[in-house]
Amino acid sequence: MVAGKIKPWTEVSATLVNVATGRSNADLVVKNGRWVNVHSGEIIEATDVAIVEGRFAYCGPDASHCIGPDTEVIDAAGRYLVPGLCDAHMHVESGMVTVTEFTRAVVPHGTTSMFIDPHEIANVLGLEGVRLMHDEAEEMPINVFVQMPSCVPSAPGLENAGASLGPQEIAEAMAWPNIIGLGEVMNFPGVAANDQTMRGAIEATVKANKTVGGHYASPDLGLAFHGYVAGGPEDDHEGTRMEDARARVRQGMKAMLRLGSAWYDVAEQVKAVTEEGLDPRNFILCTDDSHSGTLVHDGHMDRVVRHAIAQGLKPVTAIQMATLNTAEHFKIERELGSITPGRRADFLIVSDLAELKIDAVFGRGRKLAEQGELIADIPAYAYPEAAKNTVNLLKPLTAQRFQIDAPKGADSVRARVIGVVENQAPTKALETDLAVQDGIVQMDRHNDICQIALVERHRATGGVTNAFVSGFGYTKDCAMASTVAHDSHHMIVVGTNHGDMARAANRLSEIGGGVVMISQGEELALVEMPIAGLMSDERAEIVAAKAEILTAAMREMGCTLNNAYMQHSLLGLVVIPELRISDVGLVDVRTFEKVELFV
Repeated sequence: MVAGKIKPWTEVSATLVNVATGRSNADLVVKNGRWVNVHSGEIIEATDVAIVEGRFAYCGPDASHCIGPDTEVIDAAGRYLVPGLCDAHMHVESGMVTVTEFTRAVVPHGTTSMFIDPHEIANVLGLEGVRLMHDEAEEMPINVFVQMPSCVPSAPGLENAGASLGPQEIAEAMAWPNIIGLGEVMNFPGVAANDQTMRGAIEATVKANKTVGGHYASPDLGLAFHGYVAGGPEDDHEGTRMEDARARVRQGMKAMLRLGSAWYDVAEQVKAVTEEGLDPRNFILCTDDSHSGTLVHDGHMDRVVRHAIAQGLKPVTAIQMATLNTAEHFKIERELGSITPGRRADFLIVSDLAELKIDAVFGRGRKLAEQGELIADIPAYAYPEAAKNTVNLLKPLTAQRFQIDAPKGADSVRARVIGVVENQAPTKALETDLAVQDGIVQMDRHNDICQIALVERHRATGGVTNAFVSGFGYTKDCAMASTVAHDSHHMIVVGTNHGDMARAANRLSEIGGGVVMISQGEELALVEMPIAGLMSDERAEIVAAKAEILTAAMREMGCTLNNAYMQHSLLGLVVIPELRISDVGLVDVRTFEKVELFV
């Protein structure tokens, strides 16, 4: 399979042989580099590489026989030649931007291959939404492969998304040219119970000889885990403990260790390699979810690799986990993942390996970025109007829609509360006593208990689910609303007063989606995301600047959580324990059952 505009190896193999043997000239030769060889685990001094047709033709001690009058020659001057970095599992939509803008943001950070799971847009626009991102991905100057979303909705019966995809749609998508496999199989109880829909999706992928992505978001490593592995998923990025990584690798899965904007799961799990000595070739690095601000200011896969090195991995080992290991897992090691003949010429010139100081980034033999700046022209990509105006409310919401009525005659209640866990995707299922005033259950700002509401936005049912959440630390009158609400992507509103909650929800309805912070009726921050209510149509730098204003507004309201917006957006994710909110009600993900708000 081929993503983007590069000729298949079969069409250029004769040219590669001719350049390697000196019978033809290379397009580009990079001389005098230190070759980071991820196959052998070595750093080989004084190496030249020759490139033609966007692929490596020769890697060895002297490429002077490949140089002709029109060959461009670059002197690496003893710097390291590193394979382009791969993000093995990620959601573009979490960056608030399109594939094009995500690409523009990450290329200067050394990412040359991404394996994207567009199940966010799939939950809003269905198969057509996946096709839109698939086609955009093919236009990129780097490799952007697409995993077909497996669970739309992610938990049937516990939520209602804007679309539904089944085995028939998945089988159809497996024939698309840029589909690399099946996206994370989040319905892990369904797989362990031999659910026919999940079996059909996985079987369609296996028949197409493509990779089945996993998502086992439970600490239970007993029979349910064994049933899940037997059901076909080949990797998992939901581990948080060393024993999670160990268990997955022992069962033949790839342990994907993620460092996203809000998920810090590498340090603990990588101990399975650094302390227990497990084979690092079965570990893969990824980001899962990266906020636009993280991309622009902190980095992407370069940030993850640096972090892995800081945890005690040898630099070459960490680079293997972000290059060759990923390519082999997706069965495309003949295309990418290393600096070796025949592979796409995706590579970095690096002056400091441990710090991964990237001086230049090349994709398919073309220089794309230099000294942290994008130099390639990547034109903006226009989405059709049909992908917009997806926020459908029955009518404007009033403050009363966010009031929670107490049981008749009660002067206090014991309520279930969603507890946010900083820097991790799981939540806690908490309980607390709350006062009742005039028949309405009160929030408890002193003890960090505010309200959360999920507003149905796909079919204009008028539904509003109200509950309580702890962990944001808001100390002032405010509300934040977002139409990014993994995975069904209704609207999530978190606030300390009902009036601001209503204003925030109505504001997003007016603009077609995004995220907004309101305080005492005043709009403090707004990021417009009109594409499916998930992505902006502006440049990544502009979106990052607006996201910074949003982050500052959250801090002004008292929130000190790291990347609190990402935590906000996951509170409706009914496939990760413990307690979540959906359009159906409160969901205990430990048992996959709806539970009542009051205990």
